[in-house]
Amino acid sequence: MSIFEKLESNVRSYCRSFPVVFDRAKGDLLYSEDGRAYIDFFAGAGALNYGHNNDYIKDRVLDYLTSDRIMHGLDMYTMAKREFIQSFSERILEPKKLNYKLQFCGPTGTNAVEAALKLARKAKKRSGIFAFMGGFHGMSLGSLSATSSKSMREGAGLPLDGVTFMPHPSGAFAEMDTLGYIENILTDSHSGIDKPAAILLETVQAEGGIHVVDAQWLRELQQICRRHDILLITDEIQVGCGRTGEFFSFERAGIEPDLITLSKSISGYGLPMSLLLLKPELDIWTPGEHNGTFRGNQLAFVAAKAALEFRDRTELEAQVKQKEEYVRSFLDQEIKPLHPSIAIRGLGLIWGIDVSGFMDEAGAKRVTDISFENGLIIERAGRGDCVLKIMPPLTVSMEHLAAGCDIIKSSMQRVISQETKDLLVTT
Repeated sequence: MSIFEKLESNVRSYCRSFPVVFDRAKGDLLYSEDGRAYIDFFAGAGALNYGHNNDYIKDRVLDYLTSDRIMHGLDMYTMAKREFIQSFSERILEPKKLNYKLQFCGPTGTNAVEAALKLARKAKKRSGIFAFMGGFHGMSLGSLSATSSKSMREGAGLPLDGVTFMPHPSGAFAEMDTLGYIENILTDSHSGIDKPAAILLETVQAEGGIHVVDAQWLRELQQICRRHDILLITDEIQVGCGRTGEFFSFERAGIEPDLITLSKSISGYGLPMSLLLLKPELDIWTPGEHNGTFRGNQLAFVAAKAALEFRDRTELEAQVKQKEEYVRSFLDQEIKPLHPSIAIRGLGLIWGIDVSGFMDEAGAKRVTDISFENGLIIERAGRGDCVLKIMPPLTVSMEHLAAGCDIIKSSMQRVISQETKDLLVTT
């Protein structure tokens, strides 16, 4: 029994899927303690968009570390925070003509979601929230109440209320007029559902199985929110910071959410940081009304500013578009023909291979296990964990992107071949 199994809680998760001890990482590769390299199609669950130990960002972090600068600042004014705010405004908000104030929350994404829900309720003086089936927004009680997974919700230990789940325009509800359903709820005096303070969603459901919401659907949802005086909250925690190409995943629809949550790759280096963007008229907090000891992670501010610079210097958005076309083509030409029931979904550098039409959870797990044996780290998502989730660093080399895709193909071929043989034996 390893020291991890002996002393670490059973709550550990990813180590069960990738059971080696990792020691180093660089770019799009992770190295185990015995020196074996693994191509990373996981990217820290979306926290490492700029790769492991990005040299440009690392140099600025090291410079800050070695100069005895402020390391912990709560929400005090610091140079590191000022420089990040200025850079974020000049590089992201102003060019996109977006008008938001910045609220620095506790260190993880769920803290930003909690702040958004709390502020929406305070602003609208209504307690209800609409979220969507298949959505994931965090594991603290407020954000967990807006997360639909039964197994995750069961861990709360008490009833999770205050949120009404709407059908998502995917899966079983793909052909349903989900927006018409929401409109009817809001206009029918006998719907039995009160008007919410806000509607919360991911424009691409990541943990829910890589379901991409149509741009026109997003525009019409915003119209519903404005018509009924409801705030629109977009969760950009996993699919923001360039993951879908543009910095925000909602940009493709031309909408302006009232509240935007950011975390994961906003720090650029895997450092804890979360951020809530809010329309200026919603900034009705009283001082200290929402706070957190680690809302002033100075190293994260330094890394986040460097990440924005790196993004511009390397024209990262164009790189993502180029790699998106490679992945899309590979999945359509090499993966989809492997079985008639395979479904492909995604954009940018977040893609899902849905095998639920012919594989169970065990079969999907075999694909990721074989991929790991062959040097690729890839996780599963969606209902029954039957969606293979492709999410490499945005900086992934074309060589490793191609090699990783090839590993997925060979792993799927092996599992499909074995399942076909098993079926012939049983029949």
